[in-house]
Amino acid sequence: MSRPPTFTPPACAVSRALHTSRGDFAVLDAQPGKDGENGLKGAALLLPGFTGSKEDFIAMLEPLTRSGYRVISVDGRGQYETEGPHDEDAYAQHELGLDVLAQAEAVTAAVGDGPLHLLGHSLGGQIARAAVLLDHTPFRTFTVMSSGPARVVPAQREKIRMLSEALAVMGMEQVWDAMRAAEPPEAAEVEGREDLRRRWLRHNPVQLIATGRQLTAEPDRVAELAAVRPLPTHVISGERDDTWPVPLLDEMALRLGAPRTVIAGAEHSPNTDRPYETSAAVADFWDRH
Repeated sequence: MSRPPTFTPPACAVSRALHTSRGDFAVLDAQPGKDGENGLKGAALLLPGFTGSKEDFIAMLEPLTRSGYRVISVDGRGQYETEGPHDEDAYAQHELGLDVLAQAEAVTAAVGDGPLHLLGHSLGGQIARAAVLLDHTPFRTFTVMSSGPARVVPAQREKIRMLSEALAVMGMEQVWDAMRAAEPPEAAEVEGREDLRRRWLRHNPVQLIATGRQLTAEPDRVAELAAVRPLPTHVISGERDDTWPVPLLDEMALRLGAPRTVIAGAEHSPNTDRPYETSAAVADFWDRH
């Protein structure tokens, strides 16, 4: 679970609904101000990971807008402030990929001419990949952040299995309390973080069960992604990762022929661990395209 430092948007961003052909999605919409380096260079759509939300990118919004980009971070269907049905079929990866394409269409209509960049963190990276494989043409680039080629490592698969079993028989508040009791170091870290608890309680449990299953069974689709031309791809992660080992991400970048960035001092969530360094690396990649 990513732990954003705050849930309060910076001055450059507003919380709003993004109206699309597939429904409304809660977003943080951050725009460059007068202090943007070179005016508006383009826009970016950011997708969060499993149990996460649009706020996972909150510390990156200001530095990215200062680099000249309008940035829209999204709660996917069933995540935090975006409603979702209690039907697992609604969260099939194909459906979530179509959501991303609808979001891209809405962002492009709002922003106008200019490139649109796509970034997905963890589960968001695999959903973004599904969208790109359906239709890559809305996007100038694709950044894969801490998101591996296939399913997560065995230890994470076991955690997701246990979570899914708990969600099937317990309420969200009971599961939150159980997670905190089972992981004392993390429980201490989030002690008093009512914003994290509130976010958890607003997730749709069916969405968590369905997307958790995807993470435990995702096939290797790197060859398919590598065949998408022309779409510049960037692989970025922290220097440690307990969900997809860093050497696996290195290998994936080689298979994609993609530039590879490792953020020192960061783990699975460089967006929250080292947001300024991560923003600089992301903006540098976008600037080159």
